[in-house]
Amino acid sequence: MDAFLTNYEHILHNIAEVSALTLELIGVLIIIVGSGKSLFSLANGLIRHRAINIVIELGKTLALALEFKMGAEIIKTVIVHDLTELAVLGIVILIRALLAFLIHWEMKAEKKDKKEE
Repeated sequence: MDAFLTNYEHILHNIAEVSALTLELIGVLIIIVGSGKSLFSLANGLIRHRAINIVIELGKTLALALEFKMGAEIIKTVIVHDLTELAVLGIVILIRALLAFLIHWEMKAEKKDKKEE
C-alpha cells in the first residue's frame, strides 16, 4: 500500500506541475498576443489619425491572462512541501487577485468615462 501511495503522490505531483506550467504558458501567450493586438490597434489609429483607446481592450487581455496564472498558482498548492512555500504561494495568489481586481476596476472606470463622452 505504501508503494501505491508513493507512486500516486509522484504521479499527482507531475500532473500538477505540468498543468501549472501549461496554464502559466497560456497566460503568457495571452499577454503577448493581446498586447500585440492592442499595439497594432494603437498604431493603426495613429496612422489613420483616429483617437484610439486601448485601455479596455488591453485590460480585458490582462484580466484573462491573470485568471490563467491564478489557476496555475492554485494548482501549485498541491505540490508545496512546507509552510514557507505555502506562505509565498498565498502571497502570490493575493497579489494576483488584487491585480485582477484593480484591472476590472480600471476597466469599469474607463467604460464609464467613455459613456460620458
